[in-house]
Amino acid sequence: MAERLTLPVLPLREVVLFPGVTAPIGAGRPATLRAIEAALATPERLVFAVSQRQNLENVTPEVLYTVGTVARIGQMQRGLSGMQLLLHGERRGIAVHYTDKEGYLQAVVREADEMLPLNDQDAAFVALHREARVRAAELGQKSGLPDEVVQQVLAGVNEPGRFADLVAGYIDIAPPQRQALLETLSVEERLRRVLVHVQRQISLLDAQEDIKSQVQEELGERQREMYLREQLKQIRKELGEDEEGSNELEELKQKLEALKLPSEARREVDRELSRLGRIGRESMESQVVRTFLENVAELPWNARTEDHLDLKEASRILAEDHYALQDVKDRVLEFLAVRQLREAQRVAAKAAEVAEQQAEQKEAEVAAGESTETPLATATVPEPNKPAKGNDDDKVSKGPILLFVGPPGVGKTSIAKSIARAMGRKYVRISLGGARDEADIRGHRRTYVGAMPGRIIQGMRQAGTKNPVFLLDEVDKLGVSFQGDPASALLEVLDPAQNDSFVDHYLGVPFDLSEVLFIATANFIQNIPGPLLDRMEVVEFSGYTEREKSQIARQYLIPRQFQENGVDPSQLEISEDALAEMVTGYTRESGVRQLEREIGRLARKVARKIAAKEVERVVVDKAMVDDLLGRPKVHPEKAAREDEVGVATGMYYTPAGGDIMFVEASTMRGKGELVLTGQLGDVMKESARAAWTYARSHAAALQIPDEMFDRDVHIHVPAGAIPKDGPSAGVTMASAIVSAMSGRPVRHDIAMTGEITLRGRVLPIGGVKEKVLGAVRAGINRIILPKDNEADLEDLPKEVRDQLEVSLVHELGEVLAVMLRGASYREGRLLFGDEKNPRDVVPLSAGFRH
Repeated sequence: MAERLTLPVLPLREVVLFPGVTAPIGAGRPATLRAIEAALATPERLVFAVSQRQNLENVTPEVLYTVGTVARIGQMQRGLSGMQLLLHGERRGIAVHYTDKEGYLQAVVREADEMLPLNDQDAAFVALHREARVRAAELGQKSGLPDEVVQQVLAGVNEPGRFADLVAGYIDIAPPQRQALLETLSVEERLRRVLVHVQRQISLLDAQEDIKSQVQEELGERQREMYLREQLKQIRKELGEDEEGSNELEELKQKLEALKLPSEARREVDRELSRLGRIGRESMESQVVRTFLENVAELPWNARTEDHLDLKEASRILAEDHYALQDVKDRVLEFLAVRQLREAQRVAAKAAEVAEQQAEQKEAEVAAGESTETPLATATVPEPNKPAKGNDDDKVSKGPILLFVGPPGVGKTSIAKSIARAMGRKYVRISLGGARDEADIRGHRRTYVGAMPGRIIQGMRQAGTKNPVFLLDEVDKLGVSFQGDPASALLEVLDPAQNDSFVDHYLGVPFDLSEVLFIATANFIQNIPGPLLDRMEVVEFSGYTEREKSQIARQYLIPRQFQENGVDPSQLEISEDALAEMVTGYTRESGVRQLEREIGRLARKVARKIAAKEVERVVVDKAMVDDLLGRPKVHPEKAAREDEVGVATGMYYTPAGGDIMFVEASTMRGKGELVLTGQLGDVMKESARAAWTYARSHAAALQIPDEMFDRDVHIHVPAGAIPKDGPSAGVTMASAIVSAMSGRPVRHDIAMTGEITLRGRVLPIGGVKEKVLGAVRAGINRIILPKDNEADLEDLPKEVRDQLEVSLVHELGEVLAVMLRGASYREGRLLFGDEKNPRDVVPLSAGFRH
């Protein structure tokens, strides 16, 4: 019976120790250290080294395998983190049971008896042993070990079982497979398993060597190919032959040499061409340089389009493309007229210069005794209206920079395209809405991967000419981020004094933008930074009247929507009443975008009926609009039906157009305070307080009883969900407050606008055209405006001016005289029809009431 030993347990993590093998072990767990100390206290210094089934910190008997190795502790070194020791495997052991003793595990171990072959001289067993030794030697050599070391190690072990354990201790296999070999007691079976693992390791090393050879061979082929290509390049160079790449480079060089570049750009191009010639085609830098040179070659450094300077033809084209917008059309025609006069002066100066040269030549010939009939050197005189293309010697006037400001849908973007067509120039449009990166305007530097020019240079390359019409759409929607401020980057682009030398970061050389006709569009002029706005000429786009919308629909929108929806004009007719109903009941805008969408909806409804053979022709009248488009979606404010106390009608401006609003004022018991509701902004609140102070200060003149000042005044502007702000509601609020406090009704058929001061002065406001058109749409034809806004009435269409009755005022007393029933204003006094002694009334101009 095998001997039994009681030994401290040394648990091993991810390690299996074989008999006859010496391995370094690191120990740091407290239980392991105590087990080692217990073993060192014995003369034999034996431990039971057994592997863990799971890699756990706290070891229990269930975690440990049963079969392990009885090992002897050799050299040992203590450290701060634990111990480092050498374990030498003595023999296999089987744990009969584990016990916990004083903080470490102890095992009763029985020595495992190996199963030797029945006949160790059997030919099969001998062949297996020899094959295992040969393959083990081969594995050692392929692993990079010296032959002498391999032979020395193998020669030291002759016993088959010990040999199998030695090889198993050094081959690279997983811990569970090592444990399986340790538990294999049959020497023949263990030897066979070890041979299988060794053969697998040899196959794996052979595969790795093949892959390594293939990679080296491929790299060698590439290097060889590059070397041969360089040789071929030199050979062709000696023979005078050009390869395809050289042809491309030569074509690019010829294209660049043909350009009339500024001196600074020419130096940069020559430098990059020289670099491209020096570096090989395989270089990463080669493609960067080539792309840069191609971008330079595609830019219009000299190419221009001839301007169409025929004013009548340009006027016809503008009138054909757009209805109304006379201010914009006049500005374009003025620009063309200036160009025409400058061109005529240039041609006259050139003709005078040629005549002077001819006269000098004739004098020289007479002085020399030659015949004056000798043909003179011809000097070409340019034809009028046809400047020579690419001639930079002729002074060309700089292009203006226009800013079209107005509500959406009034034709700002489309008229820019018409301007290009009228002038015969190329048209380029870029949208700046949401752009937050300065590189969008100026481009990226070439040092960045994927660098490209900015939108301005890309647009010029797209145009192909030096003088296109360049539309910068939505310039008020530019953003600001940590990547820079694109609005500031536009300052150089839109400054006529600087944009003749605009430097894009990608190009790195100046490019002339002075001949470009820049047109910017915006909805809110307040969102444009002051320095940028200062560089542009503002052209206001106002909203359309109902009549103008109807004309635009007839001339442009209806034909376009009929064509897009496959409806022939003979199949569908929209009456004037139906069109007017669509304008007023289904759209509420300054432009015509929504109107075009509604016309398209109506056309599709009819197209469906025609396609289904339900009808052949439809004439849409006012009654049919509701059936086709549904109930009206827009409910604009209408003029009040009767006079009311404390309710005044004002006018206001929105980006979608003008409209009217009602300001309501009411008094109630309280402490003489002012209450404001209706989501009013700070400016409107200030106007309300100024109006209230005016009413209190002029109470006697306004016939307001003293007891009214002990009551609270509540001012409300309906549509409380909509934010409202602006100074132009001052006179409206004052009228409502005075009416509520004096008990006099306000006229319902008059709308007003204007800012007020504490002294009662009425100050001018903006957006007069939109506000007046909004009042007219609401059915009001009598309006009150500040006297300083009288000139703005000229912007109104003639048909609107003819039906208006306008009261121009300087003082708030004049407003109240018009708005309050039974009131009049004479010699600075507000008089009421029920006054008995007008001489006792305090003048409004007398100052505050104390």
